Amino acid sequence: MSAAVLCIGTEITRGEIVNTNATWLASHLTSLGFDVTEMVDVDDDRGRVVAAIRRLAAVHDAIVCTGGLGPTTDDLTAEAAAMAATLPLVRDPGSVEAIRDRFQRLGRVMVASNVKQADFPAGATVLPNAVGTAPGFAMRIGRALVLFFPGVPAEMHHLWQVHAAPMLRPLAPLTTHQIRIKTFGQPESTVGQMLEGVEDQFPGVTLGYRASFPEIEVKVLARAASHVAAEQLASRAAEVVEARLGSIVYGHDDDTFVGATANRLRARGYRLALAESCTGGLLASLLTSEPASDYLLGGVVVYANEAKTALLGVPAEMLAAHGAVSQPVAEAMAAGVARVTGADVGVGITGIAGPTGGTDDKPVGLVHWAVAWPGGTLSRHRVFAGDRSRIQRMAAWAAMALVQQALA
Repeated sequence: MSAAVLCIGTEITRGEIVNTNATWLASHLTSLGFDVTEMVDVDDDRGRVVAAIRRLAAVHDAIVCTGGLGPTTDDLTAEAAAMAATLPLVRDPGSVEAIRDRFQRLGRVMVASNVKQADFPAGATVLPNAVGTAPGFAMRIGRALVLFFPGVPAEMHHLWQVHAAPMLRPLAPLTTHQIRIKTFGQPESTVGQMLEGVEDQFPGVTLGYRASFPEIEVKVLARAASHVAAEQLASRAAEVVEARLGSIVYGHDDDTFVGATANRLRARGYRLALAESCTGGLLASLLTSEPASDYLLGGVVVYANEAKTALLGVPAEMLAAHGAVSQPVAEAMAAGVARVTGADVGVGITGIAGPTGGTDDKPVGLVHWAVAWPGGTLSRHRVFAGDRSRIQRMAAWAAMALVQQALA
């Protein structure tokens, strides 16, 4: 069964926002068994939206559309859908009341422009939205079942789970199964080379790659006569993929690198403390993007040499002899922050993030990082390529990888 994703909004076509909805929807449509063959972006132009809907509806079995359901004059999706199907717009009284009730719960008064969010093509199935003011709707256009959702990701995700998945699942014969394998530590080209020949070894399996700096996701998609057979085929191929990739695999599907790091600490019952220089607190920010209060004691940003000495006890003589960006200092920072906080594991990161400050001996991109834990101290260094933010992000991820290695 063929599917397409249609995203409407001038802010998308102008590049003013990153269209995360398209990739999210394509992934979830694929997991239901659809072959997603098109992802289309259209600006807020009534004629172009109508033309896009009609073209896609003539060649696909399902279309999921986001955007253009708001209260402003550039929100034209419901009107365009009605025109594409040659139907009138009809106001839904129940939706008007639901929108008014939501405003009242928020202590606000519904303005007149919000009423247009209750207008739908005649005969469309209204999809109530419990997390926003704009309901979605579904209808048949051409050969396709077309579902229209707001562009706000949180609202779209909610409507997908509550409405779209149950409506679409019966349409697709589920003869595919996909396993997503998360990796960190090698570039996409190297990962691809490591997996050469896997598709030949497993007919019916297709490997896909998604680079989302700094990680690489490998998608093992299997097609077979039934879902059970596809699942078994995908599992066998995934075992080979993981064996080839080895230690750079950190998880599957919705696992995160932060979560993988946290799980290693939780499994040991260890508490963590951070000493960051060139990353400026980025590692602390990443770790606390997920719940961390059970293992993360805290951290310090020790940018100046004086702070490294005063707060962590890094000897001034060591700094003078080796410089702030060095293995001994990274190790002393890790040990020092563990000592002063009482943590079981300490991380120290020091480097030159640029764009200035490099020398022939210590170029921009050079980072030293260390982990001190009850089993000893591990340290690494590398010259990372890229701009300042890229170097900082790689350093923070490399530090998490070393924590995982130490506690493996």
